[in-house]
Amino acid sequence: MMTFDIVTLFPALFDSFANESIVARAQQEGRIRFRYHNPRMGARDKHHTVDDRPYGGGAGMLMKIDPLVRTLKKIKKFKRSRTILLSPSGTQFTQRKAARLSRRYDQIILICGRYEGVDARITNYIDEEISVGPYVLNGGEVAAMAVVESVFRLLPGVLGNSESIREETWTSGTTKKYPQYTRPEVFDGHRVPKVLLSGDHARIAAWRTKRGGILSPKGA
Repeated sequence: MMTFDIVTLFPALFDSFANESIVARAQQEGRIRFRYHNPRMGARDKHHTVDDRPYGGGAGMLMKIDPLVRTLKKIKKFKRSRTILLSPSGTQFTQRKAARLSRRYDQIILICGRYEGVDARITNYIDEEISVGPYVLNGGEVAAMAVVESVFRLLPGVLGNSESIREETWTSGTTKKYPQYTRPEVFDGHRVPKVLLSGDHARIAAWRTKRGGILSPKGA
C-alpha cells in the first residue's frame, strides 16, 4: 500500500478528489491511503498562527517553520519514505519522476505551501522540492493532487489494463501520442482513417508510430 501524507491548511480541498473515480476505488481495494495533517495543530499560540511577515520586508506573509516541523515530526515515517515540498522554485515534475516515486517509496509526504511561500529553513527537513510547472498557484494543494494522481496510477493493479500505462504520452520518451478513434466510423462527414479498419496490425503499428512515435501493443 502507498500512503500519501498531505500537509495542508485546507484538507477539505481533497474531499472530492480522494473520494471519486479511480482514486476512491484504489483506496477501497487497499492500494493507497490518505492521511491529512493541518499545520495549525503544530502552532503553540492560542490563535494557531501559521504565517508571519518575512524578515527583511517584502509583500505578503510566509508560512512559519515551527508549526510545519512539529507537524512533520508527528507523521510516522516508513522505511521507504519521501518528504516533498510543492514549490514553484522546485525541480520540474516529470513522468519519469512519477515512475521513480511509485517504485521506490511506500510513503510520500507532500507539503502544500500557502501565502508567499514557506520559511526557507524547511529545506533542512525535506528530501526535495517539486514544481508541477512554470507558473504560480494560490497554494500547493492542486499541485499535490497532480503528483498523487500521476504516481498512484502507476502502482500495480490500479489500472485495469497495464498497456494503458506503457502506451502513454511521455512514458516512452515522446511528447505526442498517435491519434485514436472510436465509433461511429463516420461523424459529421469526418471518417476514421481507413488503415485502422484494415485489420492489418503491421500497417496499423507503422501508421501509429509515424503519427505519434508510440508503438501500439500487439493485437491492437
